Formats: sequence, C-alpha cells, structure tokens
Amino acid sequence: MSKQSAALQPHRRLFADRKRNPDGKRVAVLHTAVRMFLERSYGRTSMDDVATQLNITKPALYHYFRNKEEILVEIYRLGTDLIDEMLDSIEADEKPGLDKVADFIAGYIQIVTGDFGRAVIRLDDGELSKAGRKLVRGRKREIDHRLRAIIEGGIGDGSIASCDAKIASFLLAGAIHGMAAWYEPAGPLKLSAITNQYVRLLTGGLAADGLRELAEPPFAFKGNAHIHG
Repeated sequence: MSKQSAALQPHRRLFADRKRNPDGKRVAVLHTAVRMFLERSYGRTSMDDVATQLNITKPALYHYFRNKEEILVEIYRLGTDLIDEMLDSIEADEKPGLDKVADFIAGYIQIVTGDFGRAVIRLDDGELSKAGRKLVRGRKREIDHRLRAIIEGGIGDGSIASCDAKIASFLLAGAIHGMAAWYEPAGPLKLSAITNQYVRLLTGGLAADGLRELAEPPFAFKGNAHIHG
C-alpha cells in the first residue's frame, strides 16, 4: 500500500460508515483533496478523481462541495486560519519584537510543513475565479501586513535594526516558503533542528546588536498544522 493510500484509509472508512456525520465527512474531503492537489496539481485533479479516492460517487461528493474551486478556497481558508491563529498568540505576548519574529519563524515552519499550510504556499491561486483570487489574496495580504507590524514593533523597541519592514517581511516569508518544496519528514534532519537553524540565521540578520542568542526558546505553536478530522 502506498503512503498516500495509507493516509487516506481513515477518510475512506468514514464514508463507508452509514452515520451522517456531515462535518467529519466534509473534512475528510478536504484532507483527500489537499493531498491530491499537492501531489498532482489542482488543474490535473477532477471532482471524479477526489470521489474515486474516497470510494464515493460524484453526486455524493457534490453534497459537501458544489465544485472544485469551492474545495480549494476552503483549503486556503483553513491554511490561512492556522497562520492567523499563530499570529494572534504571538501578538498577545509581551515580548521584544525580535523574539516575536523568532516565534513567527518557528510557528510558520510548523504550518507550512503540514498539508494545509503547504497548500497556501504551493498551490496557484491564479487558477481561481476572480472572486476566489480576491478572497485568497486578501487573506495573504493581511498576514503579510501583520508580520510587517511585528517587525516595525521590533524596530520601535530597539530589538530589530532599522530596516524596511516590507523587505524584511518578504525575506522572512520567502526563506520559509522554500521549505514547502524540499522538506521531507523522513529526511535526515529533524524539523526541530531545521527550525533552530532558521530562527538563529534569520533573526541574526535582523537583530539590532547583530547575531545573538534569543533570551527564550522560540514560540511553540499550539495549533495543528494538519487539521485533524
């Protein structure tokens, strides 16, 4: 049995159960679709393909989602909700701005190495309708603006060197986005070790006093990047 088939077995069993459980089955569709979109692309995955993976009929799938774009928009929403939840926790902490940036790096890495976070980074929102693109890109802009505000706060409190917050935001996000393409859970490096390197190197470039050790360990994100269903 392939890794994908093994991962999708619980979702197939959920649909085999005659209990209604519409919320659980809707989440099962999303788990199945996001894996398929990431592995074979959104454009090459049809509603028929998703239904086949779940061992249900196409009409049964339409009971949960009206079309493929609705599934993709919901996947983006779940991924960006995880990022927003992380940012809410970071913003609520009374810490210097540089430490908040460290928390963002650690939390964001956890999110983008999960299916829904990786989808936000890797799937092309250009394949959406105009309304869908507007919604998704609006969520992404909000996240970028919140990260810029954290950086600006660090410049204001003296923990981050004077810089263009927009460029710093793009640099941080771009460096982390690359992980969505190359990170493998079964690889030789543990995610914690990779995260520590990212935090040290990226915050070192922003620190007002140059490369330094953080006063506290990076933020431990309490959310779940994998969205249990």
